Parts: sequence; structure tokens; C-alpha cells
Amino acid sequence: MFDIASSELLLVVLVALLVIGPKDLPKALRVVGKWVGKARGVAAHFRSGFDEMVRQSEIEELEKKWKAENERIMREHPADPRADVLGDDAAPVAEPAAATVAQPELPIDPPPAEAAYKA
Repeated sequence: MFDIASSELLLVVLVALLVIGPKDLPKALRVVGKWVGKARGVAAHFRSGFDEMVRQSEIEELEKKWKAENERIMREHPADPRADVLGDDAAPVAEPAAATVAQPELPIDPPPAEAAYKA
């Protein structure tokens, strides 16, 4: 933000030493330090407030998107009319098949076991 070279800083220190004097310079630096600390605190408070506002606006935007997406899903997949009676977790009932496959008939009496063991 502030690009102060070492030569510029040395010049500021020399001017302060000449204007304020060596006796009052530590006291002046303490006062300047307190003001810089207060300025940093105000800047940090402002930055955190601004970040909070940005977060809130992003959350509101996401909530709008989620609401729109939820409405789209609810339109595409309407609720089962039986859900009011059966509850929300009612499983859909499978429709009966129109045609059934013929099952082969099994013999009623199996062959006797002794016939299988004759040599």
C-alpha cells in the first residue's frame, strides 16, 4: 500500500529529530504509534464489516438459487397424491404385468432313487 524506501524513512527520521528534538522524540513516536494502532483497528473493523456484508449477500444469493432449484425439482417430480394418506415415505406401487410368462410344468413324482444307482 505505502511503498517507503529506506532512504525516505531515514529522511523522515532526520527531519523529526531536527523538528521535535532528541528529548521529545520517544514521546512523539509513542503518540504516533498509538494513532497508527487506532487507524489499523478501524481499518480492520471496516474490513471485517465489509467482508460480513459480502458473505451475507452471497448467502442470500445461494438461498435464492437453492429455492429456484427446489421449485424446479418439485415441478418436474410432483408429489405422489397418496403421500398425504400414506406418509411422505410411501413407496410407489408397481403396476401388475399385462402378460405372464408360461412356466414349464415340473413332474409331480420324481424318479425313484434306486433306478439311478443300478449299475
